[in-house]
Amino acid sequence: MNHLPVSRQASRMTKRLVALSIALAVLGNLLPQAASADEPAKAKRPNIVFVFSDDHALQAIGAYGSKINKTPNLDRIANEGAVFHNSFCANSICGPSRACILTGKHSHINGFLRNGNRFDGSQVTFPKLLQDVGYQTALIGKWHLGTDPVGFNHWEILPGQGNYYNPDFIQMDGSRKRYTGYVTDIITENTLNWLQNDRDEDQPFVLMCQHKAPHRNWSPPPRHFDLYKGVDVAEPETLFDDYSGRSKLLHESEMSLENHFYWGHDMKFHGESLFPEQFLPRLGNGEYRRMNEEQKAAWDAAYEPENQKFIADMKAGKLSSKDITKWKYQRYIKDYLGTVQAVDDSVGELLAYLDESGLAENTIVIYSSDQGFYLGEHGWYDKRWMFEESLRMPFLIRWPGVIDPGTESTAPIQNIDYAPTFLEMAGAEIPEAIQGRSMVSMMQDGCRASSTWRDAVYYAYYENAAVHMVPFHDGVRTERYKLMFFPRSREWNLFDLETDPTEMKSVHDDPEYAEILAGLKKRYIDLRDLYDVNTATIPATRGDEPGWQKRNMAMSKLAKTAKPKLAFIGDSITQGWEGRGKKVWEENYAEYDTINLGIGGDRTEHIIWRLTHGNLGKIQPEVAVLMIGTNNTGHFMQDPTQIAEGVEEILSILREKLPNTKIVLQAIMPRGKTKMDLMRLNNIAVNDRIAKMADGENIVYVDLGDHFLNEDGTIDPAIMPDYLHLSEKGYEIWADALAPTLESLGL
Repeated sequence: MNHLPVSRQASRMTKRLVALSIALAVLGNLLPQAASADEPAKAKRPNIVFVFSDDHALQAIGAYGSKINKTPNLDRIANEGAVFHNSFCANSICGPSRACILTGKHSHINGFLRNGNRFDGSQVTFPKLLQDVGYQTALIGKWHLGTDPVGFNHWEILPGQGNYYNPDFIQMDGSRKRYTGYVTDIITENTLNWLQNDRDEDQPFVLMCQHKAPHRNWSPPPRHFDLYKGVDVAEPETLFDDYSGRSKLLHESEMSLENHFYWGHDMKFHGESLFPEQFLPRLGNGEYRRMNEEQKAAWDAAYEPENQKFIADMKAGKLSSKDITKWKYQRYIKDYLGTVQAVDDSVGELLAYLDESGLAENTIVIYSSDQGFYLGEHGWYDKRWMFEESLRMPFLIRWPGVIDPGTESTAPIQNIDYAPTFLEMAGAEIPEAIQGRSMVSMMQDGCRASSTWRDAVYYAYYENAAVHMVPFHDGVRTERYKLMFFPRSREWNLFDLETDPTEMKSVHDDPEYAEILAGLKKRYIDLRDLYDVNTATIPATRGDEPGWQKRNMAMSKLAKTAKPKLAFIGDSITQGWEGRGKKVWEENYAEYDTINLGIGGDRTEHIIWRLTHGNLGKIQPEVAVLMIGTNNTGHFMQDPTQIAEGVEEILSILREKLPNTKIVLQAIMPRGKTKMDLMRLNNIAVNDRIAKMADGENIVYVDLGDHFLNEDGTIDPAIMPDYLHLSEKGYEIWADALAPTLESLGL
């Protein structure tokens, strides 16, 4: 592990230097000696080279204290500039992190919440604003945002995740070009080509060199096949975490080395899984299939001896379950580090070119990655969780003349800060709508956080019910503490990072931390308010709950062929038409082929998700009855204005998708025993707000609450047995009270 990779292009550097010297001599005789008045001003504006990788864990970077690998070229950036130790992402997953960087806004504002979304290129991004002030902008490598890049003078991107071997690149004209070779090297070569041949040398530039590596499936280049041969890489101390002492949801995730590695895709075996109980079958190594015969021969020479030995040991019964996990870790980490080494090679080539071309003095170089990654910590690979390994992201910067060499910063920065920082570096104005903060003044002051800098960062992860099954959660992280909230289980987890740096036990229920917990909950609320976080309007699935998923899929399937005249949309009270209200439903609504789009436990955000993910199918009912919001109150006592905004978003979706449908916006029904029930009062406040959304024509508002109340404002349990859900008698009252409105609308 003491040997360092030698640059694959050492001789190329010498050739470039000679060529450059000749070119400069010729140009010196041809160019005019006098400069225009604005050229000195332009020359002072720095170039920016932003090197960005995918899933690069801090614990695999020398500058961050790696104990498992060496990254001399990345370390050079830190040694000649600064390393930020408290650098965090806003949403630890590929596409959303990139959208945060481009916009300077959190995911719920920029609209890219989860992989698979499509980035709205019409919104303001920092490359567009830099173009406006005279910068050339170029992007080469991984984009992963679903739409074509906007705001770039030049781009060449991988489709989706792209491939390690013989990758295709999408060109600006929409065509695809396949290159022979290794993706990190090709991105590097194309980046250098743009710097050398394609840019306008009279303009400052921002160049984004964005690598696929070290993303799964961690396929290293041939030159690094043997980098760790015969060496056991140290295991993390939490490799065999049992997830006790924290949220019960940790047990549900599907990203463990023990149970969730594929035989071919991850572990690089050929054929079907010989041991399906230990290695998932079916998903093969797609990179191997892309290789030419020469590449396959080199690959097999490196991998097959180890593979065959392992297979023989398995068949001989020599390996325990723990031994197998340890073997998986070694295969995984060595492949991962091999891809990292190629990225480090790339950075070395870029730095060498900047030096030999004379650009280094006026070029800011930044290295970052979209998020961190688990290298066996907690038994995991991948990212997503708010634990340190994936929350933290690297940020190394060299800014000659501004940042002193060897600077180390503990200031809490976040990827929403990149856009305003780039803008200020270039002398461009920072739009007020940007949520991040420029780091320029901090960098000019030794990278020290001022008294007015943030004390905490806000994090939110939205991609639940998807690959790896990590639940939606959000939280805040301060210098010492971290608070996470899990809406599905309504659990808080609190970690003291000073006494428990590996986050093995939540202290949320420890009386000694009661004041800390209360303070962090307050900070959590305040930061959500600062960043305009309203979960009532952010589309959310409950697809990680089997019952919900089954009903949701059944409704979407029915909506493809059903031709209802009437639709009911809502939560458990609406779904209850199929239970206690079934007889009443058949008597009143069967003749309209009515469709029931209610799911118990849903809040406004779940309705938003369902209506935009198939629940409306091809239906075009004459009338739709919407009642939603009581679970926003019941689950979180959410602010009435926020709940009303969620209802308003639902109405907007219905008006767009069902333009000929009359919408009955029904007030949330009363709940609780008495007039002074706090949840009832919250719902009344919601109703006060949504009543104003009716236009009397397309949207009709009705409040049927009085029909369910006694004269003194109490609720008869014969109508609502639990003071929330209706009995059969309650459904009779609902149907009778709603009938005049439906009749007035033509039913």
